[in-house]
Amino acid sequence: MIDIDTQNDFLLSSGRACVRNYEEVLINIRRVMAWIRREKVPVISTAEVYPNNNGCSAMGYCLDGTEGQKKITCTLLNDRASFPADNINSLPADVLLAYRQVILHKRCIDPFDEPRIERLLSEVEADEFILIGAGTEYAVRATALGLLHRGKKVSIIVDALGSHNKREAKLALRKMQAKGAKLIMTKDVAGVSRLRPCLPSTARNIAREEN
Repeated sequence: MIDIDTQNDFLLSSGRACVRNYEEVLINIRRVMAWIRREKVPVISTAEVYPNNNGCSAMGYCLDGTEGQKKITCTLLNDRASFPADNINSLPADVLLAYRQVILHKRCIDPFDEPRIERLLSEVEADEFILIGAGTEYAVRATALGLLHRGKKVSIIVDALGSHNKREAKLALRKMQAKGAKLIMTKDVAGVSRLRPCLPSTARNIAREEN
């Protein structure tokens, strides 16, 4: 599983760069993470982080040390390791065997621009990479195309993706599919939910619980 930038600033209504469809996405991400825990699926997570110069930064979101930069609570596994964004590509041997989740910070949208992430995603052996996260038209697209370019098999859980622009997100999904990605839904991996669909107010309550 590749968990892309599932951070407070993107997925909470109070976030500085909240995606337009955060209510649906949060619900489906929770279901996918429950499936991950049940099936013991290894997770590689990315998280954007930008310098926080006393609140003044070229980027207005995911600033280092802020609540917005933190990952949504439900996406964190107990057995995890986190690595900073730097110019080093070293990683512990067999890091994905030692930990269930590896969190890699990045100072950019495209994870392949970070040496450590580029190395791990290029070298890790997996039958299939399954993608969730935010945003579809930016980081998700860059991650999927980078994996496909390296000959990896990629599936994208469409209803567990956040986006800012619906039209651009659709175009990004078409491009990823044209390059070989498989588009699937949450129910295809986590099964059909027995719960009744959440009303928007319920989804907002879920979001508040993450704070």
